Formats: sequence, C-alpha cells, structure tokens
Amino acid sequence: MEKEIKSGTTTVGIVCKDGVVLAAERKSTMGYLVASKEETKITQLAPHIAMTEAGMVGDLQALARYMRSEIKLFELQNKKRMPVSAAATLLANILYSGRWSFFPYYVQIMLAGYDDKGASLFVLHPDGSKLEEKKFFSTGSGSPIAFGVLEDGYREDMKVDEGVELAVRAIRAAVERDIASGGKGIDVVVITKDGIKKVAEEKVEAVLKTFRKK
Repeated sequence: MEKEIKSGTTTVGIVCKDGVVLAAERKSTMGYLVASKEETKITQLAPHIAMTEAGMVGDLQALARYMRSEIKLFELQNKKRMPVSAAATLLANILYSGRWSFFPYYVQIMLAGYDDKGASLFVLHPDGSKLEEKKFFSTGSGSPIAFGVLEDGYREDMKVDEGVELAVRAIRAAVERDIASGGKGIDVVVITKDGIKKVAEEKVEAVLKTFRKK
C-alpha cells in the first residue's frame, strides 16, 4: 500500500503585544524518505486568519479548502469578517465530525489571527478539541525542543519583532535535533491589525546568523 505523505514538522505560534507570530520549517517526509524540502506549512485562510499545519498533507490541504470556503460564505452572508474564535470553533467542529469515521483527520493545527479582540492563537487536535493559548505553542515532532526555547525566551510584553526572533530560534533549535524537521529555510508570518505579512527571508537569515554565532 502506498504511504501517504506526512509532515514531520515543527511549527510555532507566539502571541505578542501587537500581534501573533507563526513559524514553520519546510521538510515533508514519507517514512524515511524526504518527500519535499520546500513544503509550505503556514496557510492563509482569510486576510486576518492563518493556520499552521502538522500531520497528513492531504488532510491539511482538504481542511484549508473547506475553511476558506466557509469563511468566505460567512463574510458574504454577514457582511463582515469572521471572528478568529468563530473560525477556530468551525474548524473544531469539522475535526470532531470526523472523529468516529474510519479515517479521521490526522492533523495538529494552530489557528491564529487578529480581530476586534486583538491577537488570538488556538490549538486544534484530531478529536475536535479547541484550546486557546495566551502565550505560545508548538506542534509537530520537533515541538519538545521548540518548547524549551519558547519557555526560556518568552515575555508577555513582547512585540512582534521580538516574537519573530524567538520563533526563528525555536524552529532552528528543533531542526538541529529533530530528524523529521528541516528543509530549505524557515517560513515566518506576522498577523497584526494591518493583516498578514510574511517576514522576508533576508530577515530570517539575519536572525539565524546571530543564532549560529551563539
């Protein structure tokens, strides 16, 4: 039987004073085979909402399509943006609906965004559970390593620029020790009141150079 592509993965989410930071490495694996070194694991669902992806690639892609459609439908019907918490609840309900099926969704997702209530970060599991994180979280095979860096470096009054540096450091540490994490580079996204912005690779590389010196 053909094996499905899995994403070994390390993803990080950090709630900051002025927004939320998401970061992920780019390696996807299929057993002991590196299926891709350039897999994007942060997906924009709306102008103010994005999610990180860990788990089966096919499941994650299907959920992203489903979420984009439902969020757009909500906006058309209600003439306003969907609140981040409502999007998280929607995704939790979708995951829960597949809980008792023969093939549930094999995923672990962080959904983040910025709305009238400020920055929000939610963690969602295959059983449909939805947990809001007020500080930070990490998913995937490299998460135990990333958590150590996050615990050491996080401050509640951090701004997104500091959050970007911490996220990159956490991902880099995981890549160094987790065989399923790696790939060509690190993706970092910042979500603020101005929307979603991808951090330039030059800035990420500058942080990595500082990290290597240490």
